[in-house]
Amino acid sequence: MNIQEILYLFEYICWILASIAVAYPLIYSLASLGTRKSYYPQAKKQHRFAILFPAYKEDRIIVSVVESFLKQNYPRELYDVVVISDHMQEATNDRLSQLPITLLKADYPESSKAKALNFAMNHFRQDEFDIVVILDADNVVDTNFLQEINKVFDAGIQAIQAHRTAKNRNTEIAVLDGLSEEVNNSIFRRGHVRLGVSSALIGSGMAFNYQWFHDNVKYLSTAGEDKELEILLLKQRIFIEYLDEVYVYDEKTQGEKGFYNQRRRWLATQFAQWGRVFKDLPKAIITGNIDYSDKLIQWMLPPRLILFGGIIVMGCVMQIVDWPLALKWWGLFLVMGITLCLAIPDKLVDEQFKKSINKLPLLFIMMVANLFRMKGMNKKFVTTEKNGSSTL
Repeated sequence: MNIQEILYLFEYICWILASIAVAYPLIYSLASLGTRKSYYPQAKKQHRFAILFPAYKEDRIIVSVVESFLKQNYPRELYDVVVISDHMQEATNDRLSQLPITLLKADYPESSKAKALNFAMNHFRQDEFDIVVILDADNVVDTNFLQEINKVFDAGIQAIQAHRTAKNRNTEIAVLDGLSEEVNNSIFRRGHVRLGVSSALIGSGMAFNYQWFHDNVKYLSTAGEDKELEILLLKQRIFIEYLDEVYVYDEKTQGEKGFYNQRRRWLATQFAQWGRVFKDLPKAIITGNIDYSDKLIQWMLPPRLILFGGIIVMGCVMQIVDWPLALKWWGLFLVMGITLCLAIPDKLVDEQFKKSINKLPLLFIMMVANLFRMKGMNKKFVTTEKNGSSTL
């Protein structure tokens, strides 16, 4: 086999792998189409909630967010808002201490959400609550949030991911960040549960059986605590429900630097899981653990922006080398584009979206650069720029 034949074989193998990476989101995008509301009957019991707000250097936003949450249409004696204050100013802690909440002060040399969650659980007994909810310090919810979560748990569900959506669209980066999250909601959450597969977690807007969480939080050790929770749940065959109509409004990153750092941590977390993928996948398939097998396959896929950019690069290269071979790459490009169009909510395709498209080449370059600067990022807290508002 000569060098040219080896190169053509390599190109064909790359196309096969890229085709698999494109087919996976296409299947779930198609499953996500249409409106199909989940129905849970009124709860027979009002359960006790622990609401955890890990807050690392969140002085500008945390007080107004907590005040907003305290307006829940749910008996006040049945939920305890817990703020884990880490590296926040004393003035902020003083304001928080005046609210009817539990304030826990942490001061880790190297902070992470996993440490904050463990710190909180060490403060409470195993039987003190029924449900634990995890929110980010910038998350705002509707006043019926706890009522809706309570319905689902009363029906026997043990793990929930609510519909996290953008609170702000004030910059081109924020528009694209919010768009990316909604695409993920379509593919990895709505599409999954409609096919009977567990939803992906996203780091906030999550709710779990309190006793389970209390027992398992000790196994969290990185900034990718949502992925660690997925592993624990799916290995124990606990289904993760997705509530498409229960919203958690999240502050999206507003500048290139924030996007770069955020995706850098996400990439580091994903790459950190790859060793587990190859170790656990055969056993998961043999034992028929469909949810865990699906999750491991999902983690093997390249990030969407890198996949899209890679397909374009390969198409351009083959257009020069041997243009008929480029056609299959442009076919993949078309299918990938259709997949994303299916996954994007119609309401987000507006003038702001059209103006933000010009940022995509820059974001692709930043994602590629991130591949070489991931060391240690899955151990750190990464905060998002906040505008200091808790309103929508």
